[in-house]
Amino acid sequence: MSRTWIDLAYLVAAICLILGIRGLSHPRTARMGNWIAAFGMAIAVGFTFAIEEIHTYWLMLAGIALGSVIGVAAARMVRMTAIPQMVALFNGVGGGAAALIAAAEFHRLAPESGRLSGEHIVGILFSALVGSVSFWGSLVAYGKLQELIPGRPIVFPAQNAINAVLGAALVVLIVLTATTEQGIWLVLVMVAALVLGLLFVLPIGGADMPVVISLLNAFTGLSAASTGFVLDNSALIIGGTLVGASGTLLTLKMGQAMGRPLRQTLFGAFGAAPAAAAAGAVAGGDGNVRTASADDIAYMLAYARRVIFVPGYGLAVAQAQHDVRNLGDLLLEKGIDVRYAIHPVAGRMPGHMNVLLAEANVPYDELFEMEQINPEFPQTDVVVVVGANDVVNPAARNQPGNPIYGMPILDVDKAHNVVVIKRSLSPGFAGVDNPLFYDPKTVMLFDDAKAALEKLVVSVKAV
Repeated sequence: MSRTWIDLAYLVAAICLILGIRGLSHPRTARMGNWIAAFGMAIAVGFTFAIEEIHTYWLMLAGIALGSVIGVAAARMVRMTAIPQMVALFNGVGGGAAALIAAAEFHRLAPESGRLSGEHIVGILFSALVGSVSFWGSLVAYGKLQELIPGRPIVFPAQNAINAVLGAALVVLIVLTATTEQGIWLVLVMVAALVLGLLFVLPIGGADMPVVISLLNAFTGLSAASTGFVLDNSALIIGGTLVGASGTLLTLKMGQAMGRPLRQTLFGAFGAAPAAAAAGAVAGGDGNVRTASADDIAYMLAYARRVIFVPGYGLAVAQAQHDVRNLGDLLLEKGIDVRYAIHPVAGRMPGHMNVLLAEANVPYDELFEMEQINPEFPQTDVVVVVGANDVVNPAARNQPGNPIYGMPILDVDKAHNVVVIKRSLSPGFAGVDNPLFYDPKTVMLFDDAKAALEKLVVSVKAV
């Protein structure tokens, strides 16, 4: 098949990828967006077999078979709460693949040409460097989300000096690789980049992991695009550029949602404040916690005019999205205005709560983003916080020096009454105490989210 037809197929695949990413921008079109993007990838992979220079079809087929088995197993077996970890892991695999392809092309082209072109050497070095950083950085992010590594920022003495020495060494190794075209120097570039990925993510706290994963996703996209230049593959160039651009935009928007410049997220060791600062002073109330039974809370809900549910990671862990929807529907039947407040970084990744509630068939028009819902809290009778913590913590607003100070939050403390469903008073992912729990207008229902919501449904029906 002529190269013209292959490039045309790659163009169609790239258009499908663009339309797929556009579809992912809204829950209503996300499913179709996934199908369109998958169709585009199928076209790109299928027409790759038609490239004349490719002869090892069995190796490609083996890779496709292995990847398909892993992908199907992950899609069916991984719990929704582990999706962020899986995204980090798969993203790291993509970066590692780009780095390995760069190394393989270097090994293939250097002996043949005797002198690599500037385009090839730049592309190879960029893919090897950025892909390796993304690979190991994503594995560290996976470890933090999976709690294999402490979620707190991990810092050590002379860290900045070590990073500076490592950066200088990378520059020297890159120059040696470009001038001598010896494979040993490229291997050392990749090893140093792996260490850089480790040192890059370790000092970042667990609460910032969604931002870091998004940035590493952009790194992987850019390394894939660079690999496309090395392979002269337009599908990789277009697809990688799209992923790099969308990942960068998402990173910047998430930084805005956290109320923190990207520079501060990456280099500020978020959450590394002293223990006293992290705990913070108890704001409001007398430091005592008020508890209530499901029956008491049922009366509050049944006689309210407006109720807002605030879902968080605890909802995902308990798989209680269907139960919160059942309670919401029950209140709607009683003529109560029911809404769901979505913080942009609730859970462990953007859209985490949207996906959970969509799975439970919560109507999209009942979901409100933070900017939309915050002005409504002062006119709300009852807010039910289900497993959320950091995203409703008033310390972010009124405790300067607190590790999460400046992060925009849902203003649930401005509602008339607040119900918090939580297993215990343990802090959120940022490790910060929450003054909301001690507010006189707050009552705690200590229980598993699913069990608590089931009890509330029964109690509300009995009112």
